[in-house]
Amino acid sequence: MSQALQVFSGTSNRALAQEICDFLQIPLGAASIDRFPNDELRLRIEQNVRGSDVFVVQSMSEPVDQHIMQLLIMIDALRRGSADRITAVVPYFAYAKQEKKTAPREPISAKLVANLLTVAGADRVLTVDLHAAAIEGFFDIPVDHLRGAALLADYVHSLGLQNLVVVSPDAGGVARANDFRYRIGASLAIIAKQRLRPDAVEMIEMVGDVRGRTAVIVDDMISTGGTLLEAAHLLRERGAAAVYVVATHAILAGNAAERMRSGVLDRAILTNTIAVPPSKRGESLTVLSVAPLLGEAIRRIHENMSVSALFT
Repeated sequence: MSQALQVFSGTSNRALAQEICDFLQIPLGAASIDRFPNDELRLRIEQNVRGSDVFVVQSMSEPVDQHIMQLLIMIDALRRGSADRITAVVPYFAYAKQEKKTAPREPISAKLVANLLTVAGADRVLTVDLHAAAIEGFFDIPVDHLRGAALLADYVHSLGLQNLVVVSPDAGGVARANDFRYRIGASLAIIAKQRLRPDAVEMIEMVGDVRGRTAVIVDDMISTGGTLLEAAHLLRERGAAAVYVVATHAILAGNAAERMRSGVLDRAILTNTIAVPPSKRGESLTVLSVAPLLGEAIRRIHENMSVSALFT
């Protein structure tokens, strides 16, 4: 292969970037990131990238806007350094819940972020579990959309849990939960909810039998934890013997991690698309690495192989 493969990282999840490089058996690219006295971002690529196939790993996690700006500036620096192809590896894509207008004079922020990546100079995007799959269509460049379901399902299967029922915490997640229940061999339950405020929900009713069973709530992300905790309480009221939750993105905003340790959940199983600091971890929280998944996808993109074959 003629092009050199190089992987760089912003500051959002350097540990994940290093794991990816370890998987690929290449060094993490050298880049310096700091700030000017006026608080503007200062970034410099410290090695030659001319003609290289470059991948930039950066989750759009908190502080979201700062990490997005880092990614855009790094892409611009690589483009000006004559990199042959630049792929933005965005394990967690922010603003994904703002993919449509729900009221007059609202932005479609996910589309704006997609435009920014393209204008900055990204040639393609690699991401994991977009909140809305339609966001793929916001890009005029190729998007490789990976799913974390296989990784999460394999781990749940390894626990040897019996009498399982997979639970969708809302109607919008039924397809995701249905796919997951086929992977682990379980039945399905669905909770209907009503959103009272952006940070508060009310569980209305549930379809499915959970009495005496091990319930596994499946979602794409845990933000404040409000939805899943309300769902967990409802499942306990309906007689569930144990309650697990699996999700790809551990946003864990505010005191979400502390609330999840309240005892209503037996275990939460998440991934490291977003870095989870030690202060938010606990005995009941398991964090799986997506580095092998992203590393294999990067290898396949670099070698012009099929990425979709990872899921077939």
